[in-house]
Amino acid sequence: MYEYMIGKLVELYPSYLVLETNGIGYHILMANPFRMTNELEKQVKVYIYQNVTQDSISLFGFSNLNEKNLFLKLINVSGIGPKSALGILANDDHAGLIRAIEAEDAKFLQRFPGVGKKTASQIILDLKGKLQELSPELFDGVAPVGEERSKHGPALVEALEALDALGYSKREVKKVKTKLEDLDPMTTDAYIREALRLLLHQ
Repeated sequence: MYEYMIGKLVELYPSYLVLETNGIGYHILMANPFRMTNELEKQVKVYIYQNVTQDSISLFGFSNLNEKNLFLKLINVSGIGPKSALGILANDDHAGLIRAIEAEDAKFLQRFPGVGKKTASQIILDLKGKLQELSPELFDGVAPVGEERSKHGPALVEALEALDALGYSKREVKKVKTKLEDLDPMTTDAYIREALRLLLHQ
């Protein structure tokens, strides 16, 4: 099993690249190989996943370890094979992909080739809450599950959860949330006090 290869990047094609090492040119499938155009004729490091089937042996390549680890997560989802996973990763917005999974945004996932409603639901079911073990670099701009991705941070989330615990409806909480987001950041207690004041004057 290969972990990575270091060699000269000699050719780029729409779905694969050719990496020459020790006089051998390796055909390596990759999502959007042309992003490596600036590396042509240079020594590069490509992370590798070797896929062995009854009919063939294929090498899948990744520009960094984060991408490879996300790929490995995807192929563990029922109905997602290596080529389907590569198609999903062809969109370089991997943080957006993770954000969609954590937010259970099936419609976003259905934009990827070969991902229908059933497969999108399966991706969410299998991966939601299980991606935090990947490198933090993948989570730039991605909040942990349930945490507000805004200037307000967890304080606003905690305040909204408190309102829910007090018995306010989701409609009421959502309406108040919109107004609280327009305010400058506050403590959890301050958010709760302001929310209650807004609710009393609705």
